[in-house]
Amino acid sequence: MASFFHKLFRGIKQRKKEVSGVSLLTSANLRLALRYSLFSLVFHPAFAQKKDPNKEEWISLFNGKDLSGWDIKVAGEDLNVNYKNTFRAEDGMIRIMYDQYKTFDNKYGHIYYKDPYSYYILKFDYRFLGDQVPGGASWNVRNSGVMIHSQSAKSLTKDQDFPISLEIQTLGGLGKGVRHTANLCTPGTIVEMGGKVIPDHCIDSQSKTYDGDQWVSVTAVVLGDSIIHHIIEGDTVLTYEKTKVGGGYISKQNDFASGHVGNPDYWLKRDNTPLKEGYIALQSESHAIDFKNIELLNLKGCMVPGALNYKSYYRVADNSKCEFKKR
Repeated sequence: MASFFHKLFRGIKQRKKEVSGVSLLTSANLRLALRYSLFSLVFHPAFAQKKDPNKEEWISLFNGKDLSGWDIKVAGEDLNVNYKNTFRAEDGMIRIMYDQYKTFDNKYGHIYYKDPYSYYILKFDYRFLGDQVPGGASWNVRNSGVMIHSQSAKSLTKDQDFPISLEIQTLGGLGKGVRHTANLCTPGTIVEMGGKVIPDHCIDSQSKTYDGDQWVSVTAVVLGDSIIHHIIEGDTVLTYEKTKVGGGYISKQNDFASGHVGNPDYWLKRDNTPLKEGYIALQSESHAIDFKNIELLNLKGCMVPGALNYKSYYRVADNSKCEFKKR
């Protein structure tokens, strides 16, 4: 520390100028120089302050202005072709709209966040709007979803409808009785519940029914391939574990090739292997839907207590991310 201040004052002396034998480094200028130097000291990397290890650092996946950081993939289209302006950033929301469609024409699509994750908490709000676009399947009325542990947008074939993933299925009520939301659908994947493999492609939650165009808040606690919770308004409505690749594409009768999945032999070789991480994607499935407040709390990171970026709430260590004070 002494050597740092020695260099500081030496630098001040070297910068001193003389005019007619009178120093311009007056007491006021000296105070200003010291103030600047102390400011630089506080923010110098060598003196970086350790972050509060208990303060949660949520990541906003959507900047509220545009779709930067997201990749678009619509069936039958090339990567990042936003077919008929389906995906939009408007009014602080990611909107999935069909006002430029005449008919849906099986244009299933997804918009994928740029980074994969494995251990995290995901929060988002959604609402359905109006009527389904003509040509959408009857089971897709007020039906959409958020894919987790998904393959990347770049890895999909041109004609592939759905990524291999776990889908948090978002449904809206139809005003005709019970219709749960935050269900699970499993394109190319399989899970266990209560120690038993569940072969069903879609598994109902125990949520309430949400009719109309109201906002619904969803939280997913995702812990690699060990356990995943779906939560609505603070209530855990579905829990499953041991997430894996397998079970066919939609079922044993509908394999990867039938779903236009690229390199089906690769996925067959991965049958019954753990699915521990992947991308997050919002689904386009023929009914207009808005998403907002899309936030993520990463639970994987530096778990060395002495590190500047250590967090007490991390569940899995990635100590390659650790940052330490320079000496």
